[in-house]
Amino acid sequence: MHIWGLREMLLEVEGLEIRYGRVPAVRDLTFGIAEGEFVCFVGPNGVGKSTTTLAVAGVVQPAKGSIRFDGHPLAGTLIETIVSKGIALVPEGRRIFGRMSVRENLVVASGVRGGLGRKRAVLDRILELFPILRQRFESPAGFLSGGEQQQLAIARALLTEPKLLVVDEPSLGLAPKYVELVYETFSRIRSEGVTLLIVEQSVRRALKYADRICFMQSGRIVLEGNTPDLAQRTDLELVYFGEGKRD
Repeated sequence: MHIWGLREMLLEVEGLEIRYGRVPAVRDLTFGIAEGEFVCFVGPNGVGKSTTTLAVAGVVQPAKGSIRFDGHPLAGTLIETIVSKGIALVPEGRRIFGRMSVRENLVVASGVRGGLGRKRAVLDRILELFPILRQRFESPAGFLSGGEQQQLAIARALLTEPKLLVVDEPSLGLAPKYVELVYETFSRIRSEGVTLLIVEQSVRRALKYADRICFMQSGRIVLEGNTPDLAQRTDLELVYFGEGKRD
């Protein structure tokens, strides 16, 4: 029985199909994420993981299927409305504004005229999570290291006070110390009630931090399960590359 049959669902995706021209990037994709869960999507490049996150965030529209968040359909909903409903996306590559300061990047994310004043309590909590951003508050974001820029990208998303934080490839190109810092921060965020959907290349890392893992191949989920159960399997590397048993 799927986990979403046992717990209250925050995100429900059913029969999702996304095409780029005639090429299907995601096909008949169905999954759910329960409130408070930490779910990782893993798989090689080009299997539809990033496309899935873009669809959940409203950046791309599905050709077929449905996405429901907190009980409400998202099809055709503006990105700004999706953000206001409680979904925040940290895209692959971070996409910060390098010429702007850390503060200015956060002002843009806050969506509040006049700056960060009305978000002061939220901002203070975020700067507790990422103290380096407080130190570099007035520095150009382009001067930050890759790990520091990833922290800024996550901070920018958290400033919208999401119920669901979606992060695409947070460890890509980062030094190991920053990868561990980012994932430890995810665990802290999750403990405060934020649900997490993370795209990750490393099965080992997903097993360490996530509650549940979904393996994708060719635009579909080919294996999913709770991490304690999956950790007992010896064929996960084969499943990852599309060669193992898919059950």
